[in-house]
Amino acid sequence: MKLALVVALTTVACGAVRAHEVRIPAGPASLFVREIGRGPSIIVLHGGPDFDQSYLLPDLDRLADEYRLIYYDQRGRGRSAEGVRPEDVTLASDIDDIDRVREHFQLKRAAILGHSWGGLLALEYAIRHPDRVSRLILMNPAPVSAADFAQFRQAYRERLGPGYDRLRAIAGTEEYKRGDPEAVAAYYAIHFKPALERQADVDTIVARIKASATAAGVLKARAIEDRLDDETWLSNGYDLLPKARALRVPTLVIYGDHDLIPKVTVEHIADAIPGARLVTLPHCGHFPYLECPDATRRTIDDFFRQR
Repeated sequence: MKLALVVALTTVACGAVRAHEVRIPAGPASLFVREIGRGPSIIVLHGGPDFDQSYLLPDLDRLADEYRLIYYDQRGRGRSAEGVRPEDVTLASDIDDIDRVREHFQLKRAAILGHSWGGLLALEYAIRHPDRVSRLILMNPAPVSAADFAQFRQAYRERLGPGYDRLRAIAGTEEYKRGDPEAVAAYYAIHFKPALERQADVDTIVARIKASATAAGVLKARAIEDRLDDETWLSNGYDLLPKARALRVPTLVIYGDHDLIPKVTVEHIADAIPGARLVTLPHCGHFPYLECPDATRRTIDDFFRQR
């Protein structure tokens, strides 16, 4: 990617550190990218796959005093949605976009941090391009096989209990179907309740999702999510675990003991990657950078100190 093709947007102050925002061309559209900090470069892959980077901020920026964080909204989501049709987005295009970001910042190899769905995407990229990944951080990774996803769905329904029927009721409303941000927020208030230990943290995540939501954006992101689900979790025989056994990239897997993803799912990932280190954080759920930031920071620092 030639730097001349990149359109600079703004430089934003964030405490003592300044964030730089740019757009990187991606076919007929562009990726919204936010860079902050100095030090080892980490490309950050958000979850969803229907979310954008906004739910990670500002908490993950705590790392910016010692790391160079490169966030971007995945194609068709958030501020990377303009000019993108849902049918333009595939697992392959998402993987290619990681390379676009890496090449723009002239990184021969980069650390990749993937949260939730971003963990699956990070592992897909590392398996396909191990020579371009210096370190891999899988933070509360989503299942990476169809079998583990099916197990997760069953465990999730059981953990929600009566909340599952309330969730289905909201999903059946016309407001939710047309992407109304209020209905979306009500949905996620139930969806994430069993994923975090403290209600205040649930409220924080839901507020961030609502703040960045528009009806048009929600509907496009949902359609993209459906496509990516069909390519991965809902695809018969989808399984990254056998391929992960050939990976030789230093890997950290972070898990919260209050996460809605079963621990066995995360253990399958850590066990498959040779030498991977699994760290379980107590009193923490699906969003450790928010819920237990100090323990998360220590875990990442320790990982980067390793040779």
